[in-house]
Amino acid sequence: MKFGISIALMIVVSFAAGLYLPFWSVALVTFGVAVLMDLKPVMAWLAGFVSILLFWGLLIWWIDAQNDSILSTRMAQLFPLGGSSALLILIAALVGAIIGSLAALSGSFLRRYLNERGG
Repeated sequence: MKFGISIALMIVVSFAAGLYLPFWSVALVTFGVAVLMDLKPVMAWLAGFVSILLFWGLLIWWIDAQNDSILSTRMAQLFPLGGSSALLILIAALVGAIIGSLAALSGSFLRRYLNERGG
């Protein structure tokens, strides 16, 4: 139950934070949610990974669809991706997922450290 709520909370708050803060605010959000929800480290890592993979993947895909994949196709030609905009979107979503998962893992470890230290 906490796992599903954590994923939904990470996605919603990341979207709201993205409206006003830089792209790296997803790391702050996943860190904060992992601290507040008191998830086990493995579950925090997985929640951060899944939530940001879905969030960034869908958001990038939606933005890319708005301009008929013109920019992403050109960017994919700069990298050895064979001009595949879908592969570029997947790689960008994976980078975000790794960042979100590591931030959530750090938040979980902080929560555990504070619980042990506080008694």
